[in-house]
Amino acid sequence: MSPAIEGASAPARPGAPAQPASTAPTDAGPEDSRHRPGERGFRHANLALFAAGVATFVLLYSTQGLLPILSADLDLTPGQASWTSSAATLGLALALLPASALSDRFGRTAVMTTSTVAASVVALALPLAPDLSTMVVLRVLQGAALAGLPATAMAYLAEEVHPSALASAMGLYVAGNSIGGMGGRLVSGWVAAAWGWRWGLAASAAMAVLATLAFRLLIPAARNFRRAPVDARALTRTVSAHLRNPLLLRLYLLGLLFMAVFGAVYNTVGYRLIAAPFHLPESLAASVFGVYLVGTATSAYAGRLVGRVGRRGALYASIGTTTAGLLLSLGDSLVCALLGLVLITAGFFAGHATASSSVGRTATHGRAQASALYLIAYYLGNSLGGTVGADEYHATGWTGTAAVGLIAMALAAAVTLYATRQAAAARRESAVGTLRT
Repeated sequence: MSPAIEGASAPARPGAPAQPASTAPTDAGPEDSRHRPGERGFRHANLALFAAGVATFVLLYSTQGLLPILSADLDLTPGQASWTSSAATLGLALALLPASALSDRFGRTAVMTTSTVAASVVALALPLAPDLSTMVVLRVLQGAALAGLPATAMAYLAEEVHPSALASAMGLYVAGNSIGGMGGRLVSGWVAAAWGWRWGLAASAAMAVLATLAFRLLIPAARNFRRAPVDARALTRTVSAHLRNPLLLRLYLLGLLFMAVFGAVYNTVGYRLIAAPFHLPESLAASVFGVYLVGTATSAYAGRLVGRVGRRGALYASIGTTTAGLLLSLGDSLVCALLGLVLITAGFFAGHATASSSVGRTATHGRAQASALYLIAYYLGNSLGGTVGADEYHATGWTGTAAVGLIAMALAAAVTLYATRQAAAARRESAVGTLRT
């Protein structure tokens, strides 16, 4: 779909005010054009965003499964090697807001397509990198190229999918992220163990190209997008409004904290498994990323969990599950290490799916920017947690990595508890006001 077609304004209902850019319809009457469960467009939108998530996360974490091999081949510490992963998420975080503004001008699908194609081109150059510095620069560029998809995908779903199905659609998109993250790490790790890290990166690039093609063939034309010019002052006002929203700020912080745990754990787990007391071969250590299947299941289940226990209930469950996994992982047995990783992964993906879907529903305008701000915090959390966790592993072993994660989860629990008390106070004030009237 060309930008011109996607950006064409649909006719407004008689008497209805014009909708602002980036804002989906807010009512759900019979003329609502958003895709509902059971419709062909709903299935295609879900599958397309699933494929887009695969492409993005195959590339974004293509080096994470290679870190021990990179350390051995290039004589790097875990902290130095982790920069090949952190650099990509840092580049992505820096480019998210500009990408979200471009999506308002040129259309969601156009920006998402350009993003994945450009990132795939950079991926083809990565296996040729002669040293760490070159690889880090290319990874920053690749992360910046990828920014267009995560900055836009949640806004696309919020605009094109009926609110009754938004949580489940977002969960499936996050599930695509987990499949991409798992597949990229597994394939690159297995190939690298056999033929070296350069071939591992080439395999990741091939996977991403296939997923990008699937996305482009499946994505439905946007029905509710409204083209808007790129206006720096308007963008600043929108961002400032989101940053003054206490609920959005809490969601951003939660995304950062959950991802800090995930980055710390997955940047170092490979080193732990090939070292004492486990001494696993590199090919078997790379297979640990199969645990991502747990993330696929919990992401898809997150919407139902929110429906049963509410958003804060789902967050408490996610924090508790992640914390239990961190504590269990401190055991010296391989069973404890793997079961701990399963719980950490399940808790992380449930928490991320809950927080990210809440952003789409909380923001009443500038959804692309609201999603971009969430993802900036989220990916900064990955860069920070991944680097600090790897440095702590180098200094004190797995205990240091787990401590980084436990501190982050304690802060997440405090944020959620504060939100719970604020909501309770608001209900009491409302009840008192009702009695007085």
